[in-house]
Amino acid sequence: MNAVRSPMAEAIARHYFGKSVYVQSAGIRKGKTDGFMTAALDEIGIDASRHKPRTLQELEEWEGLNFDLIISLSPEAHHAAIELTRTIAAEVEYWPTPDATLVQGSREQVLDAYRDVRDGLVYRIRLRLKRGSDAKGPEDGERPEADQ
Repeated sequence: MNAVRSPMAEAIARHYFGKSVYVQSAGIRKGKTDGFMTAALDEIGIDASRHKPRTLQELEEWEGLNFDLIISLSPEAHHAAIELTRTIAAEVEYWPTPDATLVQGSREQVLDAYRDVRDGLVYRIRLRLKRGSDAKGPEDGERPEADQ
């Protein structure tokens, strides 16, 4: 729904790689910006509060789908990405990422699930996108702590 994983990944990529890569997020369906997502990112100095959820269709209508790499974070999004590659030449990678919205419990338990998603995405994005970038990524096998 372009409310948690994908906008989190977009904000992280923009934070670490600025203008060296072009990144946009979109979902199969449109949801609402998730407060836990923005809180988890805010903890590491990333502001995602202005994220406006959008669908793949909206992204295509807005600017086309001129991407070299599509990273999908859920099975449904991966199927949609594979379908897109029938009409565009783009590499597709699937990074299975838990859905933090399914976690129940106290506020802290739920926020911990969002932190886990955030930290996993920080690690994968920095490792994957550091190629061809000046940005310093984590050492192989090292999982980054939240930036202070």
